[in-house]
Amino acid sequence: MISNVRRAMVACVAIALITALTACSDAAEDPGADRPSKGTIIIGSKIDTEGELVSSIVKLALEDAGYTVEDKSQTGTTEVVRKAIIAGEIDLYPEYSGNGYWFFLDELTDDEKAGYNVGETGYETTARLDLEANDIAWLEPARANNTWAIAVTEQFAADEGLVTMSDFAAYVNAGKPVKLAASDEFFTSAGNPEFEQVYGYTLTEEQKVRLAGGNTAATEKAVADGTDGVNFGMAYGTDGALADLGLVILEDDLGAQIVYWPTPIVRKAVLDAHPEIADILKPVMESLGLEELQQLNARIQVNGEAADDVARDFLESGRFIE
Repeated sequence: MISNVRRAMVACVAIALITALTACSDAAEDPGADRPSKGTIIIGSKIDTEGELVSSIVKLALEDAGYTVEDKSQTGTTEVVRKAIIAGEIDLYPEYSGNGYWFFLDELTDDEKAGYNVGETGYETTARLDLEANDIAWLEPARANNTWAIAVTEQFAADEGLVTMSDFAAYVNAGKPVKLAASDEFFTSAGNPEFEQVYGYTLTEEQKVRLAGGNTAATEKAVADGTDGVNFGMAYGTDGALADLGLVILEDDLGAQIVYWPTPIVRKAVLDAHPEIADILKPVMESLGLEELQQLNARIQVNGEAADDVARDFLESGRFIE
């Protein structure tokens, strides 16, 4: 009987020792496993590829720094996610600097409105007004302009010497063949009309190919395939399909369009409680250029990769996280 008791005690000690060693091994593999959280940050995003990508980048960077992140990305449209951060339902989400033009349109002076065609000026105006009106802080932006643009194939651009919208205007005014595929909105609101006014060209109705829906995936594919003679197409600056289709955008060298820089915005109360968030995200956002965002967006939009996987690769390759 005594022998059985001793065997049982030895077995219990062995199990406890194995459990302890396993726990130590796990801790060694994950040095942050027992690290107390610095706090919980609730992150949202719009329901688009780039919104999901940037929110994933922010989420993984903050988690690596010791924060617990509650992921509410793909929150909804601009209106929905905007209301959510103002109401305190989320703490942080990626917004575009140019949307400040629309958020505060009734309050802007003429000079401030004009300033939105200059990246830094528009960003600073939006940051100031949103902080004053809503206690929302704008952090470091990615200086990659996701605004309306005109795209062409790389080969066509090289053959015709097209780099900028000034080049496009000269091409149009020289009477060369033009078929521009775009949405009706692009042709009638602030897209092509702004380009025409600033660059001094005019497209005829025969040169306009209106595609229903206004999806840039359709307009960009029409350019890539040369559908019905289309050689120019509406695009957004950081679209993921551009690189995949072999397209380039023509630089808005005279600043006809509002500049839209992707920017993490955060409730001031949260930033006051955790000021290091700005320092954590600053170098990350600074590294996101136009081509970088096009390529990352393409991995999600074209290749079907998960946003978290793409974001992790980006952060690890840039040595922002281990």
